[in-house]
Amino acid sequence: MHGDREILLVVKTGRQTNLRLAEKVAGRFAEAGIRLRVVEDEAADLDRSCYAEVAPASTAAVGTELVFALGGDGTLLRAAELARPFGTPVLGVNLGRVGFLVEAEMDDLDEAVQRVIDRDYHVEERMTLDVAASVQGEVIAHTWALNEASVEKSSRERVLDVVVEVYARPVSSFGCDGVLCATPTGSTAYSPLCVAAPWCGFDLDALLVVPSNAHALFRPAVRGVAEVGGGLRDRPARAPRGAVLRRPTAGRAARRHPRGGGPLQHAGQARAAQAGPVLGPPRHQVRAAGAGMARPGSRL
Repeated sequence: MHGDREILLVVKTGRQTNLRLAEKVAGRFAEAGIRLRVVEDEAADLDRSCYAEVAPASTAAVGTELVFALGGDGTLLRAAELARPFGTPVLGVNLGRVGFLVEAEMDDLDEAVQRVIDRDYHVEERMTLDVAASVQGEVIAHTWALNEASVEKSSRERVLDVVVEVYARPVSSFGCDGVLCATPTGSTAYSPLCVAAPWCGFDLDALLVVPSNAHALFRPAVRGVAEVGGGLRDRPARAPRGAVLRRPTAGRAARRHPRGGGPLQHAGQARAAQAGPVLGPPRHQVRAAGAGMARPGSRL
């Protein structure tokens, strides 16, 4: 028996095969004496044997050892949303078509479960983005992202003219269809496949700034975290009717940014990797908190 250990199980419930695998995983954890918790909107689709407790999404991860996600990248991002407020690590097993962000594939499911039971894993700290859109100093949208955030044009027939600034100092200006700001975690998927950006190591303290279909000779920029405190500003004189603030793979609703508005601020901050569950962001961390990603393997 493993005492009072408890894990939050997050499942992409739209497929019967996923539900059967969830039952298998739940049975393994139950045999090891580990309690499982699920969120309210998934409980109805899961067999009652899959969980001991149902919790609202806002507090689902509180007090749990980790969040075990069965699905694709979308499921892992949803798990990260649940885990981040409480500093809970996330371990994702890919059951979908896209799995750039998850740690293990379906063939590794049995091993991943056993390593969690044995506490044979360590936690990697991943940088996150803190994103705010403002108009004349007033913040009209504020969110965060584990992978990337993008600024996109809202009118298809027009070009978005932007100025990239770092600490209010212009770095570059160009016309484009949008600009992508990606963390090292986000550099593994949408960023390199769709906009030909480089891949960054997860321990690199940097952000990628990449335009989409830039009307200029522009190469992807890798900016150190210590440098990033500025943002993206649309040119009032030639700007289209608005820009769209979007997190491409996180599934959040887009926000419209008025023409000639203030900068779309973005900032990132990385925390040092540590073993064991994440206890929360350090006190000096203001703009962004790291997200813990559990990786099966030997404990540090």
